[in-house]
Amino acid sequence: MAELTTVARPYAKAAFQLAQSEGKLAEWSSMLALAAQVIANAEFAAYVARPTLSAKDQADALLAVISDQLNEQGQNFIRQLAGNKRLAALPAISGLFDELRAQAEGAVDVAVTAAFAMSDEQQTAMARVLTEKLSRQVKLTTAVDASLIGGAVIHAGDLVIDASVRGKLGKLRATLNT
Repeated sequence: MAELTTVARPYAKAAFQLAQSEGKLAEWSSMLALAAQVIANAEFAAYVARPTLSAKDQADALLAVISDQLNEQGQNFIRQLAGNKRLAALPAISGLFDELRAQAEGAVDVAVTAAFAMSDEQQTAMARVLTEKLSRQVKLTTAVDASLIGGAVIHAGDLVIDASVRGKLGKLRATLNT
C-alpha cells in the first residue's frame, strides 16, 4: 500500500495544482472518484491489466466508460496515467487528491465510532468541539461498535483519540502485564 501511495502522490499533487489553479476542485474530485471506482471494479481491472492491451487501448477502454463525465483535461490525465502504466493507482490518487482538497479548504473528515448511537445534539456538540480543537471545519461521520463497551474512538486524519472503555481496559491490561 505504501508503494502505491508513493506512486500516486505526484499525480495527485499535479491534478490538485491544476484543479486549484482553475477553481475546479469539486469537479476534479468527482472525476477522479468516478475513474477510481471503475478501476477498482475487479472485472474491469482484470480487463485493462491484460498484457495484450497497449497503454492507448487501456486508456480508451476506461474513457469509453466515463469520458462523457470527464472534461478534456481529465481525459488527458487518464491517458497520461495509462501511458505510464499507473491506472491501478487511481484509487490512491483520488484519495490523496481528496486529502489535499480538504486541507486546502480547511476541512477534515472525522470518523467517530461510539459504543451507542449518538443523537443529533451529541453529534453537533462533538463537531463543534472538534472544530475548535483542530482549527478546521469538521465533516463528521459516525458509526456504532458495541464492543467498545462505552465511550468513543475518534479518527481525524492521522490523529486517533481512543476514549473508549475497551481502549482503557487494554491500556490497563498492558500496564499490569509489564
